[in-house]
Amino acid sequence: MNTPLSYANGLGEVPMLSDTIGRAFDRTVARHPDGEAIVSVHQGIRLTWAELAEKVDAYAAGLLALGLEPGDRVGIWSHNNVEWLVTQYATAKAGLVLVNINPAYRRAELEYALNKVGCRALILMPEYATSDYLEIINRLCPELSDCEPGRLISDGVPTLTTVIRLGETRSPGMLNFGDIPAMGSDAERERVQSLSDELQADDAINIQFTSGTTGRPKGATLSHHNILNNGYFLGRGMGYTPADRVCVPVPLYHCFGMVMGNLAGVTSGCTVVYPNLAFDPAATLAAVEQERCTSLYGVPTMFIAELGLENFADYDLSSLRTGCMAGSPCPMEIMKQVVDRMHMSQVIIAYGMTETSPVSCQSGTDDPLEMRVSTVGRVGPHLEIKIVDEAGRVVPRNTPGEYCTRGYSVMLGYWDDTEKTDEAIDAARWMHTGDIAQMNEEGFVRITGRIKDMVIRGGENLYPREIEEYLYRHPAVADAQVIGVPDERYGEELCAWIQLKSGAQASEEDIRAFCKDEIAHHKIPRHIRFVSEFPMTITGKVQKYRMREVMAEELGPTRG
Repeated sequence: MNTPLSYANGLGEVPMLSDTIGRAFDRTVARHPDGEAIVSVHQGIRLTWAELAEKVDAYAAGLLALGLEPGDRVGIWSHNNVEWLVTQYATAKAGLVLVNINPAYRRAELEYALNKVGCRALILMPEYATSDYLEIINRLCPELSDCEPGRLISDGVPTLTTVIRLGETRSPGMLNFGDIPAMGSDAERERVQSLSDELQADDAINIQFTSGTTGRPKGATLSHHNILNNGYFLGRGMGYTPADRVCVPVPLYHCFGMVMGNLAGVTSGCTVVYPNLAFDPAATLAAVEQERCTSLYGVPTMFIAELGLENFADYDLSSLRTGCMAGSPCPMEIMKQVVDRMHMSQVIIAYGMTETSPVSCQSGTDDPLEMRVSTVGRVGPHLEIKIVDEAGRVVPRNTPGEYCTRGYSVMLGYWDDTEKTDEAIDAARWMHTGDIAQMNEEGFVRITGRIKDMVIRGGENLYPREIEEYLYRHPAVADAQVIGVPDERYGEELCAWIQLKSGAQASEEDIRAFCKDEIAHHKIPRHIRFVSEFPMTITGKVQKYRMREVMAEELGPTRG
């Protein structure tokens, strides 16, 4: 009798879209001109689809008037706002490749990103919190202070000719975002319309830099076909209609915001709501209440912060029915609270990575709660997944291995980096994720960790995710992250960083006593640290490599 293998393909009830983003946008505008497309709460802006289209077309024409040509790269370095959304659709309609730049980047990182992909234009916000983006770009391109706007010649970034700043204040050498629409003549507007027929769904339209935890960031290059379809099927999986209102507190510079938020909106005609420039738990819940949102997005740490607000019970979240949790595995206890306390009975889990546009696996709104809590669901429509061993052989069901996916969502490749592309995507077009997963008999997938995060203690493979799940059960624990640290005797030992709930107390002895006789002794963390926060990326992902660096410095040479 043949043992079932860990392979699954998603049968699509409906065909994939063959559109470009621009054509899909125009179709939604024609169908729902008076429907609300976007609400930016912190800006006090509301636009219908028709009003948004007027802005998008004007900006697309203006960008072409600057001398930009289809295929040119345009960077955007900003937190969430309407200008980001307008830029996303305007660049798509003009055939320009939008380059998402992390607002956390500083001078060296910005220089690398702009030069890696050869950006000709950069749109940036002037400042946020302690970040002075104008100061950073002027340090990188001091020639801005003396150049005519739109005619920059820079030694630091030779391809960059145009810097466009948000806001009303003028800055030397820069155009203002509000200047762009008036630059487009009738000829550019007509060209925007003609490009609708010329641009192809397989054209590159977006570059997103991976986090680069090892080595320099890589530019994942995505097509209209990649990201438009991913947003479409994510939205269909959540049952979106034009009546839905989706709260998007996750950053637009990442796939979660711009694909699962914006493009799920444009393919379903629903309203997208931005609660704030950057994530703020109180602003998010206030936006849900004010705008009567039906769906809420976030990574687990965001939901933990929202649930942890002292006045959480004061917010009316009764309009919520669904939402999406993604970005990192969700603790079971947090998922249950989201369902029970936030009214999100149809919340789903989605799993993926930037290189796969991003979602390749998601749960269904009607899947049993146990499956939505303990797995990332099943393969998405029109996609394939498999789980393989170190030799690349598909493993039997319920056997851990590396998660791989293939299909419409897999990126075109890393920009100008054939070597790294070939390392990630094999000859049969399978994307190797580096994640450890298991598939059960029904095709549900559990992500148990990263291959690089797996801890080998005395020859035994330990999966931090399993230990974290157990620690979440402790009544005083708000969040827990487990890593491996060097050890002279065992090679590696377990270390747990723990955040306690507000007002709660616990000691290292309490935590170890909680684990004793409940999990195997070798899975009980040897090192326990209580912390107020974890090192995070701007998207809310915990940076375990930085935790390991901190512990290595604290513990010194390997210990027995």
